[in-house]
Amino acid sequence: MSGRAWAMAVLLAVLAIPQARAADEYRDIFDGKSLAGWVVEGREKAIRYTDKDGKVHDNWHVADGVLVTEGRDFGFLRYDKEVSDFRLKAECRLSPKGNTGFCIRTVPYDPKKDATTRPSYVAYEVQFQDDAGKGPDEHCTGSLYRYVAPTKNAVKPAGEWNTIEIECVGPHIRVWINGAQVQDVDQSTVDKIKNKPLKGYVSLQSHSNKVEFRNVKLKEIKVAPPK
Repeated sequence: MSGRAWAMAVLLAVLAIPQARAADEYRDIFDGKSLAGWVVEGREKAIRYTDKDGKVHDNWHVADGVLVTEGRDFGFLRYDKEVSDFRLKAECRLSPKGNTGFCIRTVPYDPKKDATTRPSYVAYEVQFQDDAGKGPDEHCTGSLYRYVAPTKNAVKPAGEWNTIEIECVGPHIRVWINGAQVQDVDQSTVDKIKNKPLKGYVSLQSHSNKVEFRNVKLKEIKVAPPK
């Protein structure tokens, strides 16, 4: 190899390094083909349901590379690895009257122990529903459901894809919907949530009507210990 060719090869290798690192910041936790790495939880119809023709279907399934819940009943799809400090991002499309949630730092859900395992009780559910145009409150899209209203309701109308990003670092929780920051909360300063866990699972909610997800990615954040 000539000196010039060698120099060019080195330059290309150096240029490739930051691109590889950027790509490695997040990992795909939905493979676009299956529910591998996820656990379906909930009432019977949230797991499988029978249609009017007597055929049995999975409430959670993959269609054309998209993760789908038919919203037949109340339940969750939980990523089967606990995380503490992280950033989660995804795209979500609601059907008319669709309702879901992005649950964070939660525990495995048991419908027989609903009050002690439901994410919006034991941890957090970032609400996501077909309520474009509704004013912000503690139950609208972008809320820490039951507890903290978003600064604005930034969801798009049903049928359009939305982006969501959720960052949890220690007690600090931030949420962006369609590029707009809607939450910036330090739970340690809010009495009703100050004792919420700082570690747990992330999950997606089945509630009502069809909801689709794609490009579900997770980045764990390593926080340097105090000196």
